[in-house]
Amino acid sequence: MKILFLCTGNSCRSQIAEGWAKTLGGDRFEVYSAGIESHGKNPRAIAVMQEAGVDISAQESTKLTDAMLAGIDYVVTVCGHADEHCPVLPAQTRKEHWPLSDPAKATGSEEEIMAVFRASRDDIKQRVADLLQRLS
Repeated sequence: MKILFLCTGNSCRSQIAEGWAKTLGGDRFEVYSAGIESHGKNPRAIAVMQEAGVDISAQESTKLTDAMLAGIDYVVTVCGHADEHCPVLPAQTRKEHWPLSDPAKATGSEEEIMAVFRASRDDIKQRVADLLQRLS
């Protein structure tokens, strides 16, 4: 089964979800992430995933294309903007939406911002684990 996590810029939430799905799903799933746009990777997302033992530094920040969608079985939108701007999906593709807040918009000290990223990472891990369980 091929899963795509879709976000606005493919820099944070979708990258974290891709990393967790690859780690927790093993070879049972092909996992991708993309954005309505491509904003590059967020260094704080990479850092908090590294803290959890998951290296997402080699993942690419990619923009969604029609070719990408062609073979995808399941799309998860991880923000409202991506959900609203998600293109029409092929008939066989299933979709669900996770209304995740954007940790990149966190303010405060570096430690306060990183705490928001860690909370987001942990929330996404639980959501991914639940999704993979349902799809198995």
